[in-house]
Amino acid sequence: MKYEKIKPIPKYIERLIKQRDSMDFPVQDGVRRFYAYLTKNDGELTKVTVAVKTFKGKQYCKQVAVHGVHSERCYVKDMIRCYIGGFHVGWYDEGIQSRRRWYEYGEWGWAYDNNFDPPAFIVNMDYVGKFPEYKYSGYQSFTRGDVLQYLRVYEQFPQTEYIVKLGLCHLAMRKQILRKAEKNKPFRKWLSVHREELQNPHFYVSSILTAYKTGKPVAEVQARAAAQKSIMGSDYQELRRTFSRDFDKLFTYIGEQHIGVSDYNDYLKACVFLHLDMSLPKNRYPHDFRRWHNIRIDEYASAMDERDEQTHQEFYAKFALVAEKYQTLQYDRSGSYVCIIARSPKELKREGRALQHCVGRMGYDQKFVREESLIFFIRKRSEPQTPFVTVEYSLITRKVLQCYGYKDSRPDETVLDYVNGVWQPYANRKIKKIA
Repeated sequence: MKYEKIKPIPKYIERLIKQRDSMDFPVQDGVRRFYAYLTKNDGELTKVTVAVKTFKGKQYCKQVAVHGVHSERCYVKDMIRCYIGGFHVGWYDEGIQSRRRWYEYGEWGWAYDNNFDPPAFIVNMDYVGKFPEYKYSGYQSFTRGDVLQYLRVYEQFPQTEYIVKLGLCHLAMRKQILRKAEKNKPFRKWLSVHREELQNPHFYVSSILTAYKTGKPVAEVQARAAAQKSIMGSDYQELRRTFSRDFDKLFTYIGEQHIGVSDYNDYLKACVFLHLDMSLPKNRYPHDFRRWHNIRIDEYASAMDERDEQTHQEFYAKFALVAEKYQTLQYDRSGSYVCIIARSPKELKREGRALQHCVGRMGYDQKFVREESLIFFIRKRSEPQTPFVTVEYSLITRKVLQCYGYKDSRPDETVLDYVNGVWQPYANRKIKKIA
């Protein structure tokens, strides 16, 4: 590929781009758009990226990047990449701007291939078929990512075509999968049989390979792997000690009961505190986990309430001091919701009873006093006294650890947007001042 052989945009390509642009963006003012077309440059298949802009009712197109299937460098013109805001294009030569931007030179410069490649719809994908080596690559079925990257992988692993035609484009670039498919015909057959299950793009490659090896569903394998990873935290020491030789049975039980590892961990802590014999199957694997979980948690809460009165009072005083220290993290500005910090363990218990979750019973008050994590109540502005959603916020990582509503339900998107997009950034700013 040579920059001096870059030709202007063909008229028919420009028509295709404008037609597609009119379909994708009926209202075009202020919208940044990129399209691409395939062509040949010095015998090499290349992708030319085109920026499109509408000014005073007229559509303008200009070439801004050229990538080759075998080139380590790409060519760029009048475009800059910003980590905030993405790609920006200058339009001085088109008469849209009164001054040149600092990155506009009006001629081609080079960069490494993995740069200056904004996502762009290719208007003439069939052009790939003009290259005999790619005619049967399955490029027509590849709908995820850049086609040039796909063709590079295809040259190294021809079996990529088979995976793409199964509709598993998200696996077509996974070299572990490709190496396995190259050497193992039963694995290719397994991919075909399980292609509907494998449509989930969130499955890890390791989970897929383990599922093939063990014959178990991929979702079950991945859930088990996530559970195994989660129990490495300090809160799971008792669970690791109790099940050091019996993790497989525990994870199978958790899957059958449709519960999380944290649910079982809370149950186990309560049972140990109550001095129950966890070697007995009825305690270790209760038939109706939810029922016995609630019973043991209530017994645990009652036992905790019977502790020494003086210690109880001292603890309440410490809790109030921590709440006072971090009260500036509360948020009560305009909007549909407000965020209130817990003021006492009694408030945690009230919240837990109202929403039927464990915030008032499983050591969250202890973590609060140790300043490991804080508990906040999300309320509707119209009902500030009514329990609605509970948030656990880590003072160590400065992130939201948990956000649950009634019976550990996931709040709706408006609440999550408020917690993650409004309150958490505000809290992080306030924490810096306290620190």
